[in-house]
Amino acid sequence: MSPTTHPAPAPRPEDHSDAPPSSSRFQRLDGQAVRRSAAALEHRIMTRFPDRTLWEVCGEVVGLVDEINAGTGISRRRVRLARVLSRVAMMAIVGFLGGAVALAGADLVAERDVLGPLDMLPLLETIINDLVFGGIAVFFLLRIPERMERARVLRILHRLRSLAHVIDMHQLTKVPERLERGSREDGGLDLDRTELTRYLDFCTEMLSLVGKSAALFAEHTTDGDVLDAVEGIEALTSDMARKVWQKIGIIQQQT
Repeated sequence: MSPTTHPAPAPRPEDHSDAPPSSSRFQRLDGQAVRRSAAALEHRIMTRFPDRTLWEVCGEVVGLVDEINAGTGISRRRVRLARVLSRVAMMAIVGFLGGAVALAGADLVAERDVLGPLDMLPLLETIINDLVFGGIAVFFLLRIPERMERARVLRILHRLRSLAHVIDMHQLTKVPERLERGSREDGGLDLDRTELTRYLDFCTEMLSLVGKSAALFAEHTTDGDVLDAVEGIEALTSDMARKVWQKIGIIQQQT
């Protein structure tokens, strides 16, 4: 009689995080790639329109991307200092509560023959109150650096939103109807159709880079407020770029 053979157990799937694998190059947004694109765009605008301030606005985009990638600055140092101080305070609270509970426990053990059950209730109530309020204090201290970090990120996102409006202001008066008016003194643009198309195309690229710069914050956070702000900037820049492309379409139809 042949021995019964059992099938080999199926290998258990290994636990893994939801983060992209370290070998992946295309599942995360690279801040340095965004920076290179912004710097290249600044150079292109400065080469094509050196007498206009659009390239300086693109320089502001490059500066904000550098700030996002570096993660440094006064606000960042304050967040790190707050994180260190909050941890020290939490350790002090835990040590104080641990010592208080240990002393209370020692009193209970020492006087267990003298104290009755009713006499222990006030002491137990005091211990529970200390633990509850200590836990609240620890939770509050734990959230302070998180709130400061959220405030820092939201301030930078607000600057990106303002920069998107500045870019929109640069293209706002560049309407196809002004091509027929001649010089600026006559209400024109001092741009031909090809130059105006290129100018508007540069604006759409800058708006896209502003959206990508905001998306860099969504790479390493699950904070709802930050993600909502990032989504709002992406929607804003997409709507602005769509209006610019409508102008470009009108210019192309006129040629």
